[in-house]
Amino acid sequence: MNRRNFLRTSASASILAGTTQSLLALGDDNVYRKNIGLQIYTLRDQLKADLKGTLKAVADAGYQQVEPYGFPGGLEMIKIAKDLGLGVNSIHFDWEAAVNPTDAGFSDFKKIIEKAKDTGLSHLVVPYLHNKDRKSLDDYKRVAGNLNKAAVIAKEAEIQLAYHNHSFEFQPMEESTGYDIFVQEFGDEMMFEVDVFWVRAADLDPVSLIKGLSGRISQLHLKDIKKGLKLPMYGGLPKEAFKELG
Repeated sequence: MNRRNFLRTSASASILAGTTQSLLALGDDNVYRKNIGLQIYTLRDQLKADLKGTLKAVADAGYQQVEPYGFPGGLEMIKIAKDLGLGVNSIHFDWEAAVNPTDAGFSDFKKIIEKAKDTGLSHLVVPYLHNKDRKSLDDYKRVAGNLNKAAVIAKEAEIQLAYHNHSFEFQPMEESTGYDIFVQEFGDEMMFEVDVFWVRAADLDPVSLIKGLSGRISQLHLKDIKKGLKLPMYGGLPKEAFKELG
């Protein structure tokens, strides 16, 4: 099934700025179709070659919104997307200001929040963690504590902060996992952006994870993973591991 047909027949390719209730009730007459979006980091190579042409192709394919990356950079990408009629509500941002604040007042993160507000964003997503921030469960606890503080600051500006997973968070550590720490430690203001591809890459069931996080998911990324891979895989995956939705 190609992406255009998928958009016509399915309720979601990537649900952005949604709710857990909507994630679990997508079959109701496709009422969440307007929330279908595309994480355009997937098209980073094409965007470098032809920014406007690539975004136009995304709009022509039927997507309603996009989730860019690199904020507070990438403003031209956001402007062109909006000019093409694509909504831009959520974005992956420079997470160091939230994960490793330079001061107790999170001044650098507050600048990002101000920029996000001026840009009309409603969601900021932490897209990754560097190795230095995930060597132990204590590292994950420290990160969770900082993200909780950042999430409160974001919420005061009516912006939702969320964390996007890969598979490394699910790798067993000291009879637990980094993701378990996040589930335990994240406060009410801190949400999850669940990427089902990476959950499956960790040899886990995305449906069970989503149900277990009821009320705590702000967005969902859907990608198909190739059958026959030896799982779990906690590092980088070859491009061949990704397959077309359908």
